[in-house]
This record gives sequence, structure tokens and C-alpha cells, in this order.
Amino acid sequence: MKTKLSLLSAALLTASLTMMPVVSHAAIPMSVDGQALPSLAPMLERTTPAVVSVAVSGTQVSKQQVPDVFRYFFGPNAPQEQVKERPFRGLGSGVIIDAEKGYIVTNHHVINGADDIQIGLSDGREVEAKLIGADKESDIALLQIEAKNLTAIKQTDSDEVRVGDFAVAIGNPFGLGQTVTSGIVSALGRSGLGIEMLENFIQTDASINSGNSGGALVNLNGELMGINTAIVAPNGGNVGIGFAIPANMVNSLVSQIIEHGEVRRGVLGVAGRDLDKELAKAFGLETQHGAFVNEVVPDSAAAKAGIKAGDIIISVNGRNIKSFQELRAKVATMGAGVKVEFGIIRDGDNKTVKATLGKADSVEAAAGALHPMLQGATLQTGSKGVEITEVAQGSPAAMSGLQKGDFIVGINRTPIKDLKTFKGLLEKQQGSVALKILRDNNLSYLILR
Repeated sequence: MKTKLSLLSAALLTASLTMMPVVSHAAIPMSVDGQALPSLAPMLERTTPAVVSVAVSGTQVSKQQVPDVFRYFFGPNAPQEQVKERPFRGLGSGVIIDAEKGYIVTNHHVINGADDIQIGLSDGREVEAKLIGADKESDIALLQIEAKNLTAIKQTDSDEVRVGDFAVAIGNPFGLGQTVTSGIVSALGRSGLGIEMLENFIQTDASINSGNSGGALVNLNGELMGINTAIVAPNGGNVGIGFAIPANMVNSLVSQIIEHGEVRRGVLGVAGRDLDKELAKAFGLETQHGAFVNEVVPDSAAAKAGIKAGDIIISVNGRNIKSFQELRAKVATMGAGVKVEFGIIRDGDNKTVKATLGKADSVEAAAGALHPMLQGATLQTGSKGVEITEVAQGSPAAMSGLQKGDFIVGINRTPIKDLKTFKGLLEKQQGSVALKILRDNNLSYLILR
């Protein structure tokens, strides 16, 4: 039916045009009453050089269990699983945040599993990038390139962003090259979407498509509001609902990666749920936004601050929150040891408490950013040194001899206790490096060349 109506409309339009006299159409005026029309061009000329394309390539490894019938025919030495390797390529976007040091922010999912990362600059240069660190749960990755005459993007306080603010998305959709779209901020504090583990998104209707991931969402001053990350795409294309990670959240994560070589996730120590209409009615509250505390972990940051079960947390550092998921995302990305002020409602009264966030038990970093022969390993600060938590099969780390569960306790003759020390020592090494490995209570040395 839609096709027939479209054909009919086209036929009527054609017929009408044949009977109409030829006329000339005026161009869009360059001014109104002598005043030039507003344009985003000057701002974009300053801002777009800070947004880059990110091209990645690597090998995906998939494992499939070998059926019992095959193991029966091949005997006890038959393989337990079949491993397949498939090369892949991908395109995304990134944002230069430090021109002097060459730091670029993008999404974790853009560079995940990549063996090679190439950055395309706005002036046509292509530069190889190395991965400094990444955080899967918040979908942030930090890259670094060596290049001169870079342009860094300006920053803004994303907590000051309001619904209705104009927004401009800059990225590399579908590999077309740098593209700019505009819209407004549609909503704030979006969470519970199941896109990431930690969600506190800025929602926008500025057109975001495949390849825009890792690109910039800026205001009309060209200041970074967020990193474009995901879209709602029921039909595979943009429908006007896109999501960006707030700039303040990004800055906190990046600062931790640069300072510690890892994300040191903050922990408050509460369990809870969103404050909904039923809970608000039961507690006699007018507000329906906040995080209801079901339980407080003993000896946690929350317990030490005096937060109790039944409290409703309504703000973080003076900024209102809408849900428990938003509270979780804000706290987790602030970092361990940070002092935070929480606004709470207790027994109908508003109170303010201050807490020093604890440290999550498991914090991981990508080892490939530290040494090429560690590519494929995942590291974290453990109880005995730097723990190897994962080693991808067939990766350089696996070929080097590293195994899941190993502890790196020294470099050459220098003992190490944490990831920050490990990273710092590796950066100073030239040539071969001897790693002191603790495996099953046995010490050995592994040489990285």
C-alpha cells in the first residue's frame, strides 16, 4: 500500500511539473535585515581537529567444545575444544584531550581485542596509537600517540548540562569521514539500559550512528559534554535516541588511568534500589527520585559516614540523583579514597554526610599497554604482587609463558607490589626485561624481549 501511494504521488508531482512554468528559486539568504545568520562553522573549525577516527584490526578467538562422539573416536588425547581465529577490522572515533602528551579518549568497545590501532587526524595524517588503559564497565579507553601540532578539545562541567541545551555530535559514522550533526540534550542520568555495567548517560537526539562511538558530544561553545557511546536502533539506524558518557565521569576515569595505571573503582558499601512511587508513599515522601538504601555493609565507607538502612540518598556533592544506578555509576567512577558529600533523607529530615570511598577488590588493566609481549593478558593489583587474571589463547602474553593465576613480584632485581609500580618500572626499561614470577609458590624468571 505504501509503495502504491508513493508511486501515485510521484506521478502526480511529475504531471504537475510539466504543466507549471519554469521558475527560478531564490537561494537561502545570507543575512536577514542586514544581520548575518548564525552559524556553527566558526566553532566547528576550532573543535573538529580534536576529533579523530580510530581504525582497529585484530583477531577474534572463539572456542567450541568438541562433541563426545569425536573424542570417542580419537581417544583420550583428543582435544577438549576447538579454537578458531578470525581476523576483524573496525572503525570508530576518538577525542584528543591532551595535545602535548597525545592522549586520546575513545570507547573500550571500539578498541577491545585490537592488535593494531591507527588514528586518522583531521589534517590527513595517520598515526599508530598505543593503549594506555581501559575500563570495560564504563566503556572508556585511553590511547596515546606521538604527533606534533595536535588540537585538544575544551572541557565543560557536565554536571551543569541541562535538558534542552543544544548539542553537537562529531564523529566518523559508517567510515564516511568526519561528520557533524546537531540536536539537543533530551535527558540526563539515563541508567538501567543494560548497555554498560555503569550507566549515567546524557541522552541526545543529535544523530549518532555506527562509527560515532568514542566521538565528541559538545555544546555550542565547542566544549566537551560527553563521549558518544550507544544508540537505540531497533531498525539498525538512528532514531533520535543516542547516549553519551558525561565528561566529568570520563575525566575521573582517565585521571585514574594516568596516575595509577588502572581504574581504582570507588566503593560506598550500600545495597539498595530506586526510590519509586510506592516507596515514597510508604515513607511519606514528596520526592520520587533518589536511591533507597536497603543495607549498609559493616566497616564500609557508608557505615563509617553514618549512612543507615532506610536512608534515601538524593544527592552527590550537591548534585541531585534520580536512581540507585546513577548513584552507583557516580561513586564507582570517582575513584577510591575520594571524599564525597551525600545528601540523604532520614525520617523525613534532610541531612548531609561525608564519606571517604573505599577501594574495589578487583581492578584490572590491559597489559598490552605496558609491553608488546604482554598483549592479551589482563592484570590487577593482587595480594602478592601484580596478578595475571586472564591470558588470551595464542596471544603474545601466552607465547611469553604467562599463565592465569601468576603473580609478577619483581622486574629484574626490583620487587613490585602493585600495578602502578610495575607500570613505572617497565616504562624505564630498555631492551629485554626479566619478570620474577610466582606460580604455585614457586619462583621463576620470564624474559620479555
